Amino acid sequence: MSERRGWVSFVGSGPGDPDLLTVRATELIRAADVVVIETPDQADLIRSLRTDDVEVIDGGFGDDGQPLPNAARAKAVVKAAKRGLRVVRLIVGDPFLYASGPEEAQACAKAEIGFEIVPGVSSVHAVPAYAGIPLTTKDHREITVITCGEKVEWSRYADDRTLVLLSGVSVIGDIAADLIAAGRPATTPVSMTRVGTTSEQSTVTSTLEHIAAEARAARMTAPAVIVIGQVVSLRDTLSWFETKPLFGWRVLVPRTKEQAPALSAKLRGLGAVPEEVPTISVEPPRNPLQMDKAVRGLVEGRYEWVAFTSANAVRAVREKFDEYGLDARAFSGLKIAAVGDKTASTLLDWGLRADLVPDSENQSAVGLLDVFPEFDEQLDPINRILLPRADIATDTLIAGLVELGWECDDVTAYRTVRAAPPPAPTRDAIKTGKFDAVLFTSSSTVRNLVGIAGKPHPSTVIAVIGPATAQTCEEHGLRVDVMSPEPSVEALTEALADFGASRRLAMIEQGLPVTKPSERKPTSRRRAASS
Repeated sequence: MSERRGWVSFVGSGPGDPDLLTVRATELIRAADVVVIETPDQADLIRSLRTDDVEVIDGGFGDDGQPLPNAARAKAVVKAAKRGLRVVRLIVGDPFLYASGPEEAQACAKAEIGFEIVPGVSSVHAVPAYAGIPLTTKDHREITVITCGEKVEWSRYADDRTLVLLSGVSVIGDIAADLIAAGRPATTPVSMTRVGTTSEQSTVTSTLEHIAAEARAARMTAPAVIVIGQVVSLRDTLSWFETKPLFGWRVLVPRTKEQAPALSAKLRGLGAVPEEVPTISVEPPRNPLQMDKAVRGLVEGRYEWVAFTSANAVRAVREKFDEYGLDARAFSGLKIAAVGDKTASTLLDWGLRADLVPDSENQSAVGLLDVFPEFDEQLDPINRILLPRADIATDTLIAGLVELGWECDDVTAYRTVRAAPPPAPTRDAIKTGKFDAVLFTSSSTVRNLVGIAGKPHPSTVIAVIGPATAQTCEEHGLRVDVMSPEPSVEALTEALADFGASRRLAMIEQGLPVTKPSERKPTSRRRAASS
């Protein structure tokens, strides 16, 4: 039996934004036996793509905390491959562009280990693009990329070509002076963008004459990409990333572990930095016998309707079905109601289509009652409805259905319990106003967040999904800044985005610098009781 030979994939992980990872790169990371990384962010990237344990080797720093030389990284890669493993070597940006990929690939070739190169998005062009600066236009087609770590003959670049500088932050003053001395106009536009493509990106635009002073004033530090040339002037009209409505906002997402990722993804698309703090844990009912009896009754034809008031209720019933070896066919002949589109979508994932869903304007228990039919002895052979719900559900729906002539089996399908408190730094950030906004998607998230972490600081923008949640905020002394026009996560995030956009526009119109809520602390506590 021949010995299994290892294989190395040199994969570009892009400039920072995880969404810029290529499809091929994603496939290889998910299939790898070993991943050799060079930055902590890459470890986070792996965790977001893998639910299983995978061996991760730190190729960025040694045991002494010092950066590893290229030869040491190459040795780690070759050693892993010689164990007959599929190795992914993650390299920031592109493996063959201003990176150590060529040297490490040569080491593999010397050791007779097969390898492949998976190009990645390079910061050379990605960072300027995220800053709204095109490197070429119809009038400016020539680009030169320069690494500033070594001595550069700046007199060679006195023409009007576009320059992209790497590792030039600390010496930008000297560079600018040399270019001016070589003949470049002192008014030549310059941009400096640090940690580009991430939510911490910041850009300074100036001229050769003033860039050093303005970069110091803005406290610009590496890593940063510098662009010199007339193309920089297009940023005024083409800036798209840093002008997102929630750009750089640190937003608290207090939801269940199952619900938070979808909301966080929407916030990231708006430029925010979501931080998930579970406040609710969904647990099975203390007494499962009630659910067991309900499922038997459903299978035996005891009910005319099953009304689902949440996606969690759908999941709870599905888990009970799996436990009994049943599937969606057991719903044959039953009518199904869903309180909203999200619940209906969860049903559809199970292969069930809801017969009744309220209009998008009022997807709530009241909205479901508005469209629910009265019991008709001639048309309805059975007058009983199954309601699998949370243990803390209100009686509004049951009371309304009884008025319509129905009998209801209100069954506890799951419990919502308060989650464990978040880490101390998160609790401190909540209380001291380091979060720019918090999104409350239910009254229970308000109560539980206050219970496990304390009240959000007055400077924090509070956005709620509907009137009931707003009332709970007011009961806890919190003033609501944003209310969703309809009870959905999509509408809530859009409402917060509209708030952020309006706030940004108002600052610009007043000639003020655009700041985040966490950067503008009020002098007095903002509470409902004082408003």
